[in-house]
Amino acid sequence: MKLSIERDRLLKPLGQVSTVVERRQTLPILGNVYLRIDDRKLILTGTDLETEVTTRVENVDGGDGECTVTARKFYDICRALPEDATIDVETKGDRMQIRSGHSRFSLQTLAAADFPRVETEEWQSEFEIEQQLLKQLIEKTAFSMAQQDVRYYLNGLLLETGDSVLRAVATDGHRLARSEIELATGVGANRQAIVPRKAVMELARYLEDSTEKAWVGINPNHIQVKAGPLAFTSKLIDGRFPDYEKVIPARLQTYLQIDRSHFYNVLARAAILTNDKFKGVRLNLSAKRLMVTANNPEQEEASDEMDVDYEGQDLEIGFNVAYIMEALRVLGSDEVTLGVEDPNSSCTMVDPGDDSTLYLVMPMRL
Repeated sequence: MKLSIERDRLLKPLGQVSTVVERRQTLPILGNVYLRIDDRKLILTGTDLETEVTTRVENVDGGDGECTVTARKFYDICRALPEDATIDVETKGDRMQIRSGHSRFSLQTLAAADFPRVETEEWQSEFEIEQQLLKQLIEKTAFSMAQQDVRYYLNGLLLETGDSVLRAVATDGHRLARSEIELATGVGANRQAIVPRKAVMELARYLEDSTEKAWVGINPNHIQVKAGPLAFTSKLIDGRFPDYEKVIPARLQTYLQIDRSHFYNVLARAAILTNDKFKGVRLNLSAKRLMVTANNPEQEEASDEMDVDYEGQDLEIGFNVAYIMEALRVLGSDEVTLGVEDPNSSCTMVDPGDDSTLYLVMPMRL
């Protein structure tokens, strides 16, 4: 295989496929990136057996062929070269020779025939969506996914399709995020897919803030997203996601419309003196006032308050302050509608002008 290409044309696609490659692998070839030149088209692929990323660069100079080479080292070499550099690559036997200006590098290669691929079946649901909308959907919900929970089906993001709606739901058992968007075309029968945590985070990085369309295909075992020259494929988590509709209250006793930025700053100040492990704060509601208090094992205390439009009975509820603050960060609206009931009920947060996104946080005993 021979290749001659400008550094800037190679760096981005090489970086995209390298991010999915794990630094520590049981199989050496899983630390490699697959390269193939076919009819002046350079195809690059990286995989960890669960997720696969493939992209391409059109109109390259070189000779047809294929090989695999250490992803991290190849990427670091290209990144270290000058911005206007031209990179010449040639494989001989089990070696890749890289030349650029006065720089010379020799890397070990492994047989391309041994490179594993993620084999997919026929797609049962297919639809198109603007890249920025899919990216926003992920960003609004992914932070609520569990991390290494024994309930493995919580360690991912639920994507649910039905009619002309795409819905994303994430929960770690203590909080829940749900967001949905309308699709231009229908996707047929209802379908659920639980995308693993790592794949969700990687996909969010690949999607761009543009109106360009991404194609999405889903079957019982895989999801694939194609955005421009990039194709992202991931295995799905085999499990049944909890019935999240059951935990979302249909109606709460009290709804408060609060200045989001002011509320966030009050919480941030109180959070300084919370217990490092539990991050608990108390929300005390009384006539026209919301007070937030916190303390820690060192007997240190913090309190802050803000004016609110509330006329009901006094109410005190404990919450993990980090969960509320993370939801407020991604809401983005000037105001937030906070729904509360009693010390034993979850609270909800929504944008008062857009109920397509909802956050739910369970109470804490403090």
